[in-house]
Amino acid sequence: MTIPQPSTILLRGAIAGAAGGLAEITWVALYAAATGGNAALLARGVTTAAGVDALFPAAAVELGVTIHMVLAVLLGIALAYAWRAYVQRGGYARPYAFMSAALAGVWSLNFFVVLPLLSPVFIGLLPYAVSLSSKLLFGLAAAAVLQGENVFTLRARRA
Repeated sequence: MTIPQPSTILLRGAIAGAAGGLAEITWVALYAAATGGNAALLARGVTTAAGVDALFPAAAVELGVTIHMVLAVLLGIALAYAWRAYVQRGGYARPYAFMSAALAGVWSLNFFVVLPLLSPVFIGLLPYAVSLSSKLLFGLAAAAVLQGENVFTLRARRA
């Protein structure tokens, strides 16, 4: 039994988003460890930026990571559908450049429009280069997942 194509895209997008979210968490944890920073402070910042810091103050870090991962999965799904639409319209079928450009755009929108309105303090928690690198790593991880789908789809068509 085959999964309908929209379900496949949804699943691949969720996996791509989870991979991207974990890549970001790993990058920030490594950066914090290398610089003596505090990755938990960033997780608390996510909770504050989402406006839910007062709900569970004792679990602000865990809630921040959860919010980050939910947003990452949703972003991965949106990007998977956008990439599929791009390819179907004749775009070049390599997701790495597409995802890198898309995530650079997401980062720009977040750091220059959304976060200044929601949580200006969050912007200063990491240097721009580190947060941009984080988003680009998200894009590379997501592209790796979607590239796997592309190879699978191409093989299925040849069979």
